[in-house]
Amino acid sequence: MEDQRRQAISDELERIGEGALYSSNSQFEQAKQRRGVNLALGIPASVLAAIAGGTALATTTGRVAAGIIALIAAGFGAVLTTLNAARRSEQAHISGNAYLALRNDARRARIIDLPGQSFDDARQALAELAAREAEINDGAAIPSWFAFRRGKKNIERGGTTYEVDRRATDTSK
Repeated sequence: MEDQRRQAISDELERIGEGALYSSNSQFEQAKQRRGVNLALGIPASVLAAIAGGTALATTTGRVAAGIIALIAAGFGAVLTTLNAARRSEQAHISGNAYLALRNDARRARIIDLPGQSFDDARQALAELAAREAEINDGAAIPSWFAFRRGKKNIERGGTTYEVDRRATDTSK
């Protein structure tokens, strides 16, 4: 009976690790997307603002052109401020790292700690990891479908597999 309960804990630790793997990859992909949006809007806004200022200072006949360029730059700036892509990118990166740490801790708890722990200690470790998972989930923004798909693709092509794990599963060596 205890072996079954211990196996159930091992399975649940593996589920936490797998969920954290997908969540971390999705969050990292979301961070990349938001960083790209920040650059795609921020660079043109800055360049256009500089052009508008230069045009306005260079000649009085360029006031209309300078005004139009300034309005376009302000539009880019307004969208950038509304999206808050830089902050959201940072939040996604922080969430990705938190999920990555959770995945690693769940793996260590399952592979290293569980075999030598009492059932009560193993159950307590599982409860602590589950509580961390819930806390991270509460603080993490839901990634876009596109970010999830890219994160999943990264996992499927082995982008998150450690070399030691590849060697352990490679029977041709």
